Amino acid sequence: MPKELLNRVRLKVADLTMLSVFPEESIHAENTLEWVLKLHPEAGITLQIAALGHDIERSFDEKRIVSSDYETYDEYKQAHALNSAQIFAQILEEMGVDQEMVDDVAHLVANHESGGDERSEILKDADTLSFFHVNLPFFYDRKGADITRKRCVWAYKHLPEDLHIEVEEFDYMDEELRALVHDCLSMDEPPVDG
Repeated sequence: MPKELLNRVRLKVADLTMLSVFPEESIHAENTLEWVLKLHPEAGITLQIAALGHDIERSFDEKRIVSSDYETYDEYKQAHALNSAQIFAQILEEMGVDQEMVDDVAHLVANHESGGDERSEILKDADTLSFFHVNLPFFYDRKGADITRKRCVWAYKHLPEDLHIEVEEFDYMDEELRALVHDCLSMDEPPVDG
């Protein structure tokens, strides 16, 4: 039953992320799940489902949170997480998922940017690693070097030190992006718009 539910959610999220203005969203959802399982091979079904849907608000242009509406980047990221949690909870309820599981998934998604408990920390770290692993080239193409640099510094600093090595081992085809990331790993700048 859990595997069947995970597959149903996977298909639903895949359909929805295809609607996103951000082409990397479907890749990022699956990649975040892969990182969750690398970080915690015994991850339960709710954590796996949360990994798939943690950024679901980006698939709904009319509901998507915009960073320019917030004073700080952290406020924006928290609003994004809460919005995704609300939207994903509604999707899961419409799919007939048990309310206790819906609430648990919503809790994880609501905390995927800030962590706070063991499973939320795993999701936060998996999301951050996936940003560097698959999202970064898309982000760089959209936002340019300055904003990408600040976003990288913010993300890198949100990872525990023992996971820094993972980011340091990623490679990028674009030589300028590769150099930018290398420089970012030792910088200390405040984040901006992203």
